[in-house]
Amino acid sequence: QVRLVESGGGLVQAGGSLRLSCAASGRAFSGNAMGWFRQAAGKEREFVVGISWTGESTYYADSVKGRFTISRDNAKNTVYLQMNSLKPEDTAVYYCAASSRYSAYDVRYYENEYWGQGTQVTVSS
Repeated sequence: QVRLVESGGGLVQAGGSLRLSCAASGRAFSGNAMGWFRQAAGKEREFVVGISWTGESTYYADSVKGRFTISRDNAKNTVYLQMNSLKPEDTAVYYCAASSRYSAYDVRYYENEYWGQGTQVTVSS
């Protein structure tokens, strides 16, 4: 059974940092692009960032560019999201996604194959 399990969410003050992890199991995703989305209460899910299968290419939403950094460790089948300079508007449930495609760009514009259950990030002002 394929699973994506997010961890690392929590409550942090504005300006603080958190690091999310997404551990995949059931199959290797070293050949797949992966990424993060988020959904705030009462809003639609939105794209945050994608990373190519090699990790060499990334694609960020404008709202997080310069503050968030995605990375991956294919040996561990894990993707990370380092979130710095957090703002209250970053409050959301963060979801990990695995694409059937290869590029970071594809994570945003094509349907993703697998999703995690989400982890809550709350940023207080």
